[in-house]
Amino acid sequence: MTAPGSPPSSARRVDTALLVRVVAGVVFVVFGLGKFVNHGAELDAFRGYGLPLPELAVVVIGLVELIGGALLVAGRLVRPAALVLAGDMVGAIVVSGIAKGEVVPSLTVAPALLVAMLYLLRRAGADGSGAG
Repeated sequence: MTAPGSPPSSARRVDTALLVRVVAGVVFVVFGLGKFVNHGAELDAFRGYGLPLPELAVVVIGLVELIGGALLVAGRLVRPAALVLAGDMVGAIVVSGIAKGEVVPSLTVAPALLVAMLYLLRRAGADGSGAG
């Protein structure tokens, strides 16, 4: 039972989904931009991870994070974006976190973003929006 004057639980869930979607989206946009703004350092890191074609990988991952994050912020194609970004975070956790021991951001921010993407996959509306 809802207390008088309290929003129904579905309204709180929508607000939570909106908050998670926008905050995570902004974080992804910032990290995606970083792949281009700090390209040299990012490329060195990708080379250190032993990824094949690191020159291409850093650009592709940057675009995934930039476009995926922008889609989250805009509330468009939330489920597909969250699915791709969840995969991106699994990759970050495994390749740079577990394999290379990078605690920040790979074993801190990346797991939090993975949880956020899994939440959005479950809560995103049937139309792909962040509302649930």
